[in-house]
Amino acid sequence: MDFAFIQKVIPMYAEAALLTFQLALAGILLSFLLGLVCALIKYFKIPVLQRIVGAYIELSRNTPLLIQLFFLYFAFPRMGIKLSSVQCAIIGLTFLGGSYMEETFRSALESVSKIQVESAQCIGLTSRQVTQYVILPQAISVSVPGFCANVMFLIKETSVFSAVALADLMYVAKDLIGLYYKTDEALTLLCVSYFFLLLPISVIASFAERRLRYAQFGNR
Repeated sequence: MDFAFIQKVIPMYAEAALLTFQLALAGILLSFLLGLVCALIKYFKIPVLQRIVGAYIELSRNTPLLIQLFFLYFAFPRMGIKLSSVQCAIIGLTFLGGSYMEETFRSALESVSKIQVESAQCIGLTSRQVTQYVILPQAISVSVPGFCANVMFLIKETSVFSAVALADLMYVAKDLIGLYYKTDEALTLLCVSYFFLLLPISVIASFAERRLRYAQFGNR
């Protein structure tokens, strides 16, 4: 193991890790919004939109992110739509993540007892108030474990961004291996980089899961 080489290239990995984190953060936030909207559409069974969401989920979950990125990066320009590597990465991650977030949020929404919904309606709450004060708080609590698992999954999926010429962690590792043949050092730093990206999220997820367990706020 060449520790001098490792020390030399650490700044490159730090810069790539920052880019990876920024892209992942943007994709996760947009995935959250897209997934929540799609989940509400399916939960309330909105005509037409429900079928569109269903088709989107099937397409998203049954195609690899790498293929989606290739389509955005190589096929779209042939149709007159030019996207940068960063735009392709964020759109691709959002497209994939939105379907997983939707499944998590939809199952959480459906876990709310119908008796509570009917009771809220009986005391005169409007549909918006029932959703805002009864359904969503409990659903969000229940969805925390699944949401955190999806976040970690999406961060790991960023490893394919190098396929569209983004200088992320995987790109830097492959570049160093090709230039210096330092396979062990490059892959070790790659693993360590992803570990430090994911460890804080894992710790926060465990804490949040304990605090919000099965729609019970606070300690049990």
